[in-house]
Parts: sequence; structure tokens; C-alpha cells
Amino acid sequence: MKRALVSQTPQKVGQEVLIKGWVNTRRDHGKITFIDLCDRTGLVQVVFAGIEKVKQLRPQWVVEIRGIVKKRPQSMVKPELATGKIEVAAKELKILAPAAELPFDMGGPELKVSLPTLLDFRPLSLRHPKIQAIFKVQETIITGFRESLRSQGFTEIQVPTIVPTATEGGAQLFRLRYFDRSAFLAQSPQLYKQIMVGVFERVFTLARAYRAEPSVTTRHLTEYISLDAEMGFIDSFEEIMEVVEKVIRDTFAKVEKENRAELGLFSASLPKLSKAFPRLKLREAQEIIFKRTGRDQRQEPDLDPEDEREICRYAQEKYGSELIFITHFPTAKRPFYTYPDPEDPEFTCSFDLLGRGLEWITGGQRINDYQTLLEHIRKWGNRPRDFEIYLQAFKYGLPPEGGFALGAERITMQILGLENVREASLFPRDMERIDVSLPKKRATK
Repeated sequence: MKRALVSQTPQKVGQEVLIKGWVNTRRDHGKITFIDLCDRTGLVQVVFAGIEKVKQLRPQWVVEIRGIVKKRPQSMVKPELATGKIEVAAKELKILAPAAELPFDMGGPELKVSLPTLLDFRPLSLRHPKIQAIFKVQETIITGFRESLRSQGFTEIQVPTIVPTATEGGAQLFRLRYFDRSAFLAQSPQLYKQIMVGVFERVFTLARAYRAEPSVTTRHLTEYISLDAEMGFIDSFEEIMEVVEKVIRDTFAKVEKENRAELGLFSASLPKLSKAFPRLKLREAQEIIFKRTGRDQRQEPDLDPEDEREICRYAQEKYGSELIFITHFPTAKRPFYTYPDPEDPEFTCSFDLLGRGLEWITGGQRINDYQTLLEHIRKWGNRPRDFEIYLQAFKYGLPPEGGFALGAERITMQILGLENVREASLFPRDMERIDVSLPKKRATK
């Protein structure tokens, strides 16, 4: 008999079915035993009478059951459950794989364990319906990003993660031995997506990015999923922000349509958007923050976390928007390829998109003039020979261009209201963890 999925059982009342999955819970009532069986599509109640082997079952045992789908008595209907009007009366039970005693209860609506425990038992905790929901939403975010850009004429590309030099300079790099040479894990796919503008004009990629930041916060990961796009033949960096707006709106619409159940598990709602996302220059935002709070950050090159939260509060109050663009960051504090504003070269044609008090997206126009890039590479303390392949794209002609990038985990966290970005990473990496917590370094004398 062909396997039936749990989601198919309500349409098979009166029919015999073969279902397979994991035991979620077991309840004994005298000679009758109930189990809740779950598979990738949902959960269904199974009733056992006269099958002694059912007494062996424990949570997470893997089984297959042959039985008859029946309507539940009206008094036992569970309208909140997709299969709440039916149950399966078991005729045969086969155990496919037993499970060890669980380290915590998996049967409730919440996993009431600490984050370290949640991550130390990741293969198990990921099976919980509420944890699964995080990654169903993340899948939709990634798919929405991809579909929106394809609809706008972008081509998907694949780029390397082993690179010969630093993308953006700085010391936050993972160096590795590459045969008899040194190489690095990529900080971003930035240089390669710029090269590909010379091939396809509009490109995007889903890439792994690595940052050797020696800190542990609720908003940073050592390895994360970077959703990157780059586009050529632009007249202004504002064109890039227009694409960002469309990508966000398209993605939110897809999440709203496909993940209502998952959003409901977290009592989450999508961010409120104004007709057009509000835009402020960095110095304008800092002036507003100063007037609202008295904190004087007006000469700082960026917004700190409290600044980001405050300007998002302002955007919601004034514009009814939970997202806001901040533009024109100082040239000296942006990567070497960032395009200076012709009207004020001290600042750049760049932007961050903030959402619910946190940076979601960063982007801007890039320098496309070969000689200017050479000058900036040297000025930023780098060597042009380390960027030979990258510079070829500009040496042989690249149009005015720019792009943006967003972190999939961070947006997932913000949409669902998670407390820590590690909850939005299947197998998070940080300076204290590679799958399991790393042992503390011994102090040296």
C-alpha cells in the first residue's frame, strides 16, 4: 500500500491508509492507547486497541501504522487541528526505529529550555513544530527574494567562498591554508557579483558569508546566509533602493500568503509599511535622535544599536512605517568600492535599511572607474595586485552599478520576534560554538 501523508487523511474517511512518522505523544486509557503521530505535513491522532506492541512506544520513535480513517465523536473534535475531525483506528503497527529517552519534553507547544540546550540538541530540537516554523518562514523569505529579483530581470549566479584576499579590508577574516598558500573565507560575495554585472547586467546570489568578529551578541553570527544583488546601468543609487522596496514588498506578500500558520505560532505580524519607505541622511537621523533623546551622536560615522531603535521608533510615529532607509554614510568608513556623493564627497551614495530597530539591508552605488578604484584600493591600505581579477572587470569596461545585501537569519528573527539570531540559524556558528559549545581556552601565564 502506498503511504498517505497526515495532511491527506481528512479526505480518506472510511478508507484504509498506511501512515508513517514520529510518535509525538502517547496516552494510555485502560485498554485503549492514543498516540499523536507527526510527519512533514502535520499531526494526527491514532487509536490502538488490542495491539500490545503500542505499549513500547515513546516520543520520537519512528513507526508505520496501517489503519482505518474514522470521524471523531463530536465531543472530541479539535477545530484548531487540521486533522481534528478525524482519527486513525490502528490495525497494524511496525516499529521502524526506536529513540533514546528525550532530554526534554517535545510534546508541548513551546520548548522550555535554554538557548544553549536548544542548540546542543539541535537535531532533536529542530523537530519541534515551533522550531520548524522558523525555517519554513525563512525558506519563504529566500524564495520571495529569488522570485522578486527574477521578475525584475536578474540572473542567479553562484560565487566562491574561498577567496585570495579581503573583500572589505579589516581584520575580521578567517585565514585558511590553501595548499602551500594562504586564502580566506569570504566576508561577502561582493567582488564577484560586481564582476558578473559585466556579464549579465543584473545578478543575485545566495551565499555563505563569514565574519571573524570576536564578540557574542544577539544579532551577529560568524557564518550567515547573505542574499546579495547587483545591477548595472543605473543613473542613481536611488534606483537600487527602489529595487529593495519591491523585493521587501514581494517577500512580505509571499510570507503573508504562505506562512499564516507559522506566524500565528509566534503571534507575529509582518512590519507595517508606508506607501514609500521613508529616507533620511545619516546626519539628519542623528540630529533627530539628538533632539528626541539628548544623546549627541552627530559626529559618529554610523548608528549604534540604540540609535537604530530610536530612529525606527521615529519612523513608525511619523510615517507609520517600521522600515526606514538611512543614507549617506561617511566615505572613510565604507568599503573602498563605495561611490562618493558628487555633491559632498565626504559622504557616500550608500544606504542601510533599518527594520524594527535593527539593520536589515546595506547597499549603495559602487565606483566603476578603473583609475579611481586603483586609487581607493591604495588609499584604504590594500594592494592592487591582490584584486587583479576584480579589477579586470573595470579595466575592460563596467557600467555605473550598485547593489545590496541582506542577512536571511536577521530578517527571519525580526519578522518572528525572536530574541537571538542563533534561533534563526539551523546550525549556528559563533566564537563559542561549532555545532556544540567549544571548550574555554585555558589562561596562559
